[in-house]
Amino acid sequence: MADAEVIRIDRRARPKVRTRCRATTNSGRPCRNYAIEGDEYCKVHGGDARRRHPSSKRSSDELRAEAAPSPRGFVDWLQDFATRRLSGDYPVDDFGYDPELAREVLLPLAKPLYDNYFRVRTLGVDRIPATGPALLVANHSGTIPMDAVMTQYAVATEHPQKRTIRNVAANLAFTMPFIGPLARKSGNAVACDEDALELLRRGELLGVYPEGYKGVGKGWSERYKLQRFGRGGFVELALKTRVPIIPVAIVGAEEAYPMIANVKGLAKVLGFPYFPITPTFPLLGPLGALPLPSRWIIEFGEPIPMDDYPDDAADDAMLVFDLSDRIRDTIQQMLYRNLSLRRGAFF
Repeated sequence: MADAEVIRIDRRARPKVRTRCRATTNSGRPCRNYAIEGDEYCKVHGGDARRRHPSSKRSSDELRAEAAPSPRGFVDWLQDFATRRLSGDYPVDDFGYDPELAREVLLPLAKPLYDNYFRVRTLGVDRIPATGPALLVANHSGTIPMDAVMTQYAVATEHPQKRTIRNVAANLAFTMPFIGPLARKSGNAVACDEDALELLRRGELLGVYPEGYKGVGKGWSERYKLQRFGRGGFVELALKTRVPIIPVAIVGAEEAYPMIANVKGLAKVLGFPYFPITPTFPLLGPLGALPLPSRWIIEFGEPIPMDDYPDDAADDAMLVFDLSDRIRDTIQQMLYRNLSLRRGAFF
């Protein structure tokens, strides 16, 4: 009698390996749901052969039906999203950036403001490199720094590669309750040389607002007049890392929260750089925090290369000052041009 084959039985329970669905969402991002066991797709996309083969032709009615959100699909996504958040199964980088939360939750919240309320028009967004680092230098205004949020949304949704801007901000933004954690999770970082250098070395887009609180807290009479750009630290940063500078001009934020007065004494007591009085705040209480429906234009200028300068160019104070002044003048001229292009501030 031939020897019987011995089949070893491993009595230890083996953990199930769950894989992500291979489909893509309507926005072009990978589906975050888990695939059905024995399949490569989740419950939402499992029977959708066209989703698996995008090259197949579809009618306009089919495209509209696909674009319409499915209640069941939303419930499945929400359940999966909540499960992963509670279990910690999501990536966060060492700066606190949470790409899933930023892309799937926070960006959609900004969409009504961007599309319908401010009716933002972007110019030259394709001038931003498809890959690699760049320094986006913009004017800052509007009492509440909504301009940084709208610019971040513009690049994340309208750039061909849907890139993320990692804005740098003063410490105050990260010490505020609720606002601080959201700022971190949205990809923002503290404005310090070490963090900025590291983000650029990683190939990120870095958003810089050299006017700082002098710009965002200026009065109505100074609207669209650029304040000083400090000591030109952003130029030194670009020269050290050899990354291009992209000037950005933002029109519309000044009218969203027009500051007609600044109560400096109260601001000092509260530890704020300014305490604004606007036509609606504090007169209307919490409702005064709502912005006015101004019409916006965000223009991204031609990249200014920094790789033609000598290795020690960042140590040349006069060169740094001259470059900073030239970039400031470039943004100022872009603002004047777009103000005439916009015609009406609200209509």
